[in-house]
Amino acid sequence: MELFDVYPLYNVTPVKAEGVYVWDENDIKYLDFYGGHGVISIGHTHPDYVKSLSEQLGKIGFYSNSIVNPLQQELAHKLGKLSGCENYNLFLCNSGAEANENALKLASFETGKSRIISFKNAFHGRTSAAVAVTDNPSINASLNLQQEVTFLPLNDIELVIHEIGKGDVAAVIIEGIQGVGGLDEGTTEFFQEVQKECNENNVLLILDEVQSGYGRSGEFFAFQHHHIQPDVITTAKGMGNGFPIGGVLISDKYKAKYGSLGTTFGGNHLACAAGIAVLDVMEKEKLMENVKEVFQYFSEEIKTVPQIKKVKGKGLMLGVEFDFEVGELRKKLIFDKYIFTGGSNNKNLLRILPPLSAKKEHVDLFINALKEVLS
Repeated sequence: MELFDVYPLYNVTPVKAEGVYVWDENDIKYLDFYGGHGVISIGHTHPDYVKSLSEQLGKIGFYSNSIVNPLQQELAHKLGKLSGCENYNLFLCNSGAEANENALKLASFETGKSRIISFKNAFHGRTSAAVAVTDNPSINASLNLQQEVTFLPLNDIELVIHEIGKGDVAAVIIEGIQGVGGLDEGTTEFFQEVQKECNENNVLLILDEVQSGYGRSGEFFAFQHHHIQPDVITTAKGMGNGFPIGGVLISDKYKAKYGSLGTTFGGNHLACAAGIAVLDVMEKEKLMENVKEVFQYFSEEIKTVPQIKKVKGKGLMLGVEFDFEVGELRKKLIFDKYIFTGGSNNKNLLRILPPLSAKKEHVDLFINALKEVLS
């Protein structure tokens, strides 16, 4: 049997990793400024994380959600405390796409409506409803296109008001900062006006923080830069530092019903151990403070690269935009300078998503390599 060939691959085979570095099978060391799509939050193979998972695996790795699992409650408590979202309840699942599926389903349950408002260049996942609210026709099959979705431009509040006014919208789903779409984001005024319209019209506001959450923007969730309180928050990538886990944070004004949401693997013992370890390390090592400090340093130092036309994003969820496509630049950074970076739907944008533990000296390594490649 062969693999189903759906991924274009760089010819690099990582075999070990530590902190912000990855080594391949030839023992070549790479600076990881992409973190596997922003998944690596506390750094590769963090010793506290490895210890927590190893110890848990020696006890019990999995049982179903039909029994009591105190680790789920511990994770929910710590997540609420560190994020400042203690007035939410947590549903645990396996991925960002699954988190968004459940958020959209919950909105339809609560409102009795089915149409969703999403935004241009949005990416919310590749499963049924999640991909339907993703603005990419090439990855939507006919099955997905049965969903009722309206895509609007970011920051056009009049169009949002017009569509919500039709009375059939169940939810507005929006990323705190767009990831795959290219680091665009709503303004504070836009987020606040969208929340107001949702609150007044029985529409749930879903904040997709799958990539922009878990401290990546400098706040725990990116929406916290805008002083709003969504009805539902979805999270995943940084939540488990590489272990598959996702979560839906649901405002406590919505009451749970047995059987309305469910999952086999979500919230298993190993996943919870991973999630708890991530939160403990984030708090102990003050990683959100580190993100803010490194972001300020990056913002100043990147100005020394004259070819860059624009810097986008917040914290360590960043994009640098050029007036040319960056595909070859990414290849040169990998194969000549041994640095991983990312791309996006914006072909002129280099995406930067290092572990939250990255330091100023790592920024220097990246910027110096970038200058050398561009020259």
